[in-house]
Amino acid sequence: MKVSVKMETAGRRGKQVSVIRGITHNPQVIEDLEKKLKTQLGTGGTIKGKTIEIQGDHVDRIKKILEKEGYEVR
Repeated sequence: MKVSVKMETAGRRGKQVSVIRGITHNPQVIEDLEKKLKTQLGTGGTIKGKTIEIQGDHVDRIKKILEKEGYEVR
């Protein structure tokens, strides 16, 4: 599965957020992935629909974690 990971600041009062889009699994799998990312990165985050938002600029670290999980990251 192809997912995209980008850093955004728009609409967040200048705060950096790493956004993961393109996950087509069911909500339980997305929730488990979000918990794993938050634990390994030591930061907060949330799920909005099929999008995971992780606080801070962690794009490179997220890409490595997702590739280990078997995702194709663009």
